[in-house]
Amino acid sequence: MHLLLSKWVMFMVALTDKNKCLRCGGCVAVCPKLALDLTEHGIECDAKRCVNCAACVNFCPVDAMSLKK
Repeated sequence: MHLLLSKWVMFMVALTDKNKCLRCGGCVAVCPKLALDLTEHGIECDAKRCVNCAACVNFCPVDAMSLKK
């Protein structure tokens, strides 16, 4: 079971709801792996760096961040 769960989690990535996002950069600041970047298009996530810790999801004051496959 643990192996299946870890494989499923491994393919998740942080996503931003651009309609909710304030572009405050807080999620970028709390990401321990520097997987998030604030660009002119909004928050972008580097899937190769993201470890699915949900720090960005927990920090976001407007619930704009989520983890998705």
